[in-house]
Amino acid sequence: MTTADLTSELVERVDEHDEIVGVVSRSEAIRQGWPHRIATVVCRDPAGRTLVHRRPDHAARFPGGFNWLLGGAVEVGESYEEAAARELAEELGVRVFPRFVLKFPCAGAISPYWLGLHEVVVTGPVEPDPEEIAWHDWLTDLELAELVRHEAFVPDAREAFHRYLAESRP
Repeated sequence: MTTADLTSELVERVDEHDEIVGVVSRSEAIRQGWPHRIATVVCRDPAGRTLVHRRPDHAARFPGGFNWLLGGAVEVGESYEEAAARELAEELGVRVFPRFVLKFPCAGAISPYWLGLHEVVVTGPVEPDPEEIAWHDWLTDLELAELVRHEAFVPDAREAFHRYLAESRP
């Protein structure tokens, strides 16, 4: 995503309860520190492994960083689930409707936002967008837990990982 895309991309500014208070450009939300909505997806294969990727070195945010989430901003009028499905199709070429898992307010390394986390089992081939994904692989839970501790792991994704683990435990 380019700076021009951020300037023209409209998002819903939300409050501390995730209630809409207005529509602003994503760049303004980031610049002003206004919370908005981000939808993410955890992809698992039928064997239970998780898709992990590395961001391209030219990415504006977290260049070369490792992540276990795919996703992006929720557009105006879009639900978290709709945004997660759209982002999954754009970034990975997978067209399915992910299952909602949890939502939480994230301070964010760049700006605050509400993060909606979803998951999906991917049974077919993936076609990563090279503008979004430089490398990808399927990791076991143990391999992923080890990678999360790596300094190049995207910090917001690390927080989401720990919340996901806490949510999935009885």
